[in-house]
Amino acid sequence: MSQRESGYARKERDLYETPEWVTEALIPHLPLPSSRLAVWEPACGSGKMRDALMKSFDVMASDIALGTDFLLEQRPPWPVDWIITNPPYELATEFCEHALRLMEPVGGLVAMLLRTDFDHAKGRAYLFRDCPAFSKKLVLMKRIAWFVEENGKPKASPSFNHCWMIWDWKHEGPPTIAYAP
Repeated sequence: MSQRESGYARKERDLYETPEWVTEALIPHLPLPSSRLAVWEPACGSGKMRDALMKSFDVMASDIALGTDFLLEQRPPWPVDWIITNPPYELATEFCEHALRLMEPVGGLVAMLLRTDFDHAKGRAYLFRDCPAFSKKLVLMKRIAWFVEENGKPKASPSFNHCWMIWDWKHEGPPTIAYAP
């Protein structure tokens, strides 16, 4: 099975801004405590996801273009409870691994926006089947339009399905699957 080319040049550092609805679809599926949590968005680009997260969380945002290389951070630059991001496609596995390492000591949560088939790889079983923190796969029922006109209409039909993969070090029991708009 071959993948369809998008017809667009790949953006530098895989900077594809996450539409607000994608982040908003995640929020109701998170175990929200009564107090406001601190979230780190480590691949913030121009801040679209950060802005959507700020409606529900205290958000600390960084990006390699702003001088913070997430994969080199030995600990979060601020005290945070969770890490939520849309990682660069080429570094998605590394982002997942690193975020899980950073959040395990604090019992934190990690949510990554990934292609829906990201968990379909034997080489990543340690992130899913074998990881006690893996708690939910939230499948987006609507495809994300990464290339849009100034009027907000897609330039082309989206060709990939995406989901939120959620790991929660406080989660008990088997992972679940859910669906959002």
